[in-house]
Amino acid sequence: MVNRLTLIAGNFKLRCCLMTCKFYGINPYQFPQKGEKTDGLHLCALESAQEALLPGLPDDLALRCLARLSHGYHGVLESVSNRWKDLVRSPEYANYKANQGWCGDWLFVVTERSNNQWIAYDREADRWHPLPKIPTEHDGLQHFGFSCVCVHNRLLVIGGSHAPRDTAYPRQTPVITNAVIQFDPYKKQWTRLSSMQTPRSHFACCVMSGKVYVSGGRNLSYPRGLSLAEVYDPLGDRWEDMPEMPNPQMDCLGISYKGKFHVLSDQVGLAEQNRSEIFDPSNKTWCTVNDIWPFSRAMQFAVQVMGDDQVYTVVDWGESLVKTRDSLRGEWYNVGAVPPVHLPDHCRELEAFGYGFAALRHELYVLGGKVLKWEDSGAGRFDVVRLAGVRVCDPLRRPLNWREIRPMCSPAGGSILGCASMEEKYTP
Repeated sequence: MVNRLTLIAGNFKLRCCLMTCKFYGINPYQFPQKGEKTDGLHLCALESAQEALLPGLPDDLALRCLARLSHGYHGVLESVSNRWKDLVRSPEYANYKANQGWCGDWLFVVTERSNNQWIAYDREADRWHPLPKIPTEHDGLQHFGFSCVCVHNRLLVIGGSHAPRDTAYPRQTPVITNAVIQFDPYKKQWTRLSSMQTPRSHFACCVMSGKVYVSGGRNLSYPRGLSLAEVYDPLGDRWEDMPEMPNPQMDCLGISYKGKFHVLSDQVGLAEQNRSEIFDPSNKTWCTVNDIWPFSRAMQFAVQVMGDDQVYTVVDWGESLVKTRDSLRGEWYNVGAVPPVHLPDHCRELEAFGYGFAALRHELYVLGGKVLKWEDSGAGRFDVVRLAGVRVCDPLRRPLNWREIRPMCSPAGGSILGCASMEEKYTP
């Protein structure tokens, strides 16, 4: 009976892998030619004295099939057999995927009260899974105010502050860092990169032309804001100074828009007009513009750029509204609203706050957050409910049609401290 089930499972996996080959345009019968490299995997040694990876297929082809499956399936692959588990965890498997550029699509998220535990979503498999624990010298402290971006198929977590989770007690000065830590999706490992020249938190950051730009923020020496800026070259693992901004920005975020680095103020309600700084890398100059991002006076906002010029934001003006910018007229208009939250044991519709906003492929994601669940007695008492749900929509389809996908896995939930997306570049 066991052998029969094993055979059925093997045949099922074989069909799945062959379908994967067909879907991604892999020729399953194109074997390596004489003298052709096999990306360092000692397939002949694997084949000898062992059963085949997939019954009826040479290991070269089986490797191609298994390597093409995205990261959300790796837990399933490892459960099939010890040999599959050893293969998926091997450096040779990681190197093969890296050489092919098969990183898959990732949505990286870290939330409050998760002990700095990052998780990742695979949209193809519709699965969340935890990442290895990020290395830190500040165990027990919450990491916040950092920036996270994806460049050259790597996730970078940059700078930020380390402080006690309980902000009231004990009272402790936060540690503001210049550290940069990289996650490799092939090896599934964290490594340290060259540090920024200036420690900073709550700063602007974006990726342009394969480089990482940072500017502004604050540290203990400049609590009212930094004007210093720098750029990181991942290929050389090197930071270089940029010209300083004309005006310091204390709490800010950055986006890449039409080949320029926009630094947007994230300070709520401090001025009728918030100035934005724009850096042009072609001539290495800054300019200051007024209020082209008027939503920055909202209680919460985030910006995502799809392609090079399609900008979306979600703002909190009593309700969470998705807006987009007409790149020709420079005007903003409503796309639709993020639906309120319905709790199973509560009759009222609730507005979330502290959620994350991300773009992956052609879709927008609203992740996690919190709601205030008021008591029905009218006594003014409420509970804070931390959410793990995820809602997705295609912003080009109107009206917006939001759908629920698999919720974030434990221990994630509540306010989103950081999220970033990585997209595999498909080749025809």
